[in-house]
Amino acid sequence: MAENGYLDQGERAKSALILAHGQPSDPDPAARELEALAALVAAHLPGWDLRAATLAQPGALSRVGGDMAPGLVFPVFMAAGWFTRVAVPARMAEAGLEGWRMLEPMGCAGPVQDLAVRIVRESGADQVLVAAHGSGGRSPAPAAVARGVAERIGREAGVARAEAAFIEQAPWLNQVSGWDAGAVCLPFFAMSGGHVTHDLPEALREAGFPGRILPALGLHPEIPALIAGLIREGAGLAATPPGR
Repeated sequence: MAENGYLDQGERAKSALILAHGQPSDPDPAARELEALAALVAAHLPGWDLRAATLAQPGALSRVGGDMAPGLVFPVFMAAGWFTRVAVPARMAEAGLEGWRMLEPMGCAGPVQDLAVRIVRESGADQVLVAAHGSGGRSPAPAAVARGVAERIGREAGVARAEAAFIEQAPWLNQVSGWDAGAVCLPFFAMSGGHVTHDLPEALREAGFPGRILPALGLHPEIPALIAGLIREGAGLAATPPGR
């Protein structure tokens, strides 16, 4: 893997590995969800060798990527923090995967953040709570990305209030207050793990949040096409013409 872990524009690749953290306590459901996402992305990338692996599933990196030509890694993470800068390169090296190039994490990508703004605009809500994981104080990067998205929503979606709150750090989701019944919560998560299905709604119930909870950003039906476009862009390839 390159020294900085990121792809230089203009390099070419026709193989890509979609990588997520997964859920260590129960790795198989998250692995299946990621494989389903990869299949949807692959439909937009004919001729590519595109596969998926989670860090939580033992041996997945070497098993999935061991016979692939080195190409691109697309991190299905919502921020560029310790996992994408340190843990992923180390785990890939341990698995014997050398020469791969890592793209920007999904949550940091401009088109994905554009989608978040559009989702909120189309919701018709005047107040938006961006719910994210946070890092429990380990790194400021995850919270900074979520706050940046909330700020963009506030500027571009025409809402009166847009803030971020977190499961694992302050401001805590279970302590949010002052929201109207017309508010929406946008979960800034990549997949539908326990944080999205249990922790987040439970925290909002505890806080008495009266608004709607939207589907997690990473579950939006446009995400596979956006990921495919980011992979093609990262490889320095032109976009596929519509209908092909």
